[in-house]
Amino acid sequence: MDEAFRRVCMEAVQRALDEDLQSSGDITSRALISSGARGRGRIVMREEGIVAGLPLASMVFRQLDTKVKFQPLVSDGDRLPAASEIAVVEGPVVTILEGERTALNFLQRLSGIATLTSRFVAQAAPHGATILDTRKTAPGLRVLEKYAVRAGGGRNHRMGLYDAVLIKDNHITAVGGVGKAVEEARAEVGESTTIEVEIQRLADLEEAIQAGADIVMLDNMGTAEVGEAVRSARERVKLEASGGIDLSNVAAYAETGVDFISVGAITHSAKALDIALDLESLPAQA
Repeated sequence: MDEAFRRVCMEAVQRALDEDLQSSGDITSRALISSGARGRGRIVMREEGIVAGLPLASMVFRQLDTKVKFQPLVSDGDRLPAASEIAVVEGPVVTILEGERTALNFLQRLSGIATLTSRFVAQAAPHGATILDTRKTAPGLRVLEKYAVRAGGGRNHRMGLYDAVLIKDNHITAVGGVGKAVEEARAEVGESTTIEVEIQRLADLEEAIQAGADIVMLDNMGTAEVGEAVRSARERVKLEASGGIDLSNVAAYAETGVDFISVGAITHSAKALDIALDLESLPAQA
């Protein structure tokens, strides 16, 4: 884990713990359970899927108490059957219960994204198409959700507005044309920055290519139009299909020969994976 990603994870974990515990902690567990009580929690996948988020789950318990032991039994990106045990946490029962929901929230959310991504990848990869995510992520969790996409075999599109040029319909309207927008962007950012432009009509494809776009996004086009664009482009530019693509039609889009398929649903509509923590008591330490 690189330092920048570790920092993002730690900040997300701290925000989540602050949201759940504030200054009082888990008042139910503290009222009912002795501070000396120790336990072991087994984190189990209740359904088949791709696991993601184990480093965050570990951070949750470690930020609550550095003496808690967290042992992952698998790795992020592993595909596992239902009933798989993915980690064990051991320490004070109160601490385990204080961190349980936050740790599971991260695991369930990120594993759901990884699992849904993997289903799209399985449909697209045999035809040579790469599944991309979008900026349609939960506010404040983009880095984590894009990490989960990678765990599921997808690839990240731009992280934000700051790291890549993507000229969309409103930009084109403001500037006055596809070609003009690409040319003006190139003059501003230089040759080393990738420029992608969105088109909604096949008639604009050649203009985008001639203006020097690196990638052309085919927005809300059907498979027949995308196939025609692939034939017209003749590998002079990378093509990305986007809009209205789901598990029922992603293979058909991939079969057109398009290079990339971007899918907002893999982050904004992923179902949380069913993951639970089963607690057992341990003898108190002498």
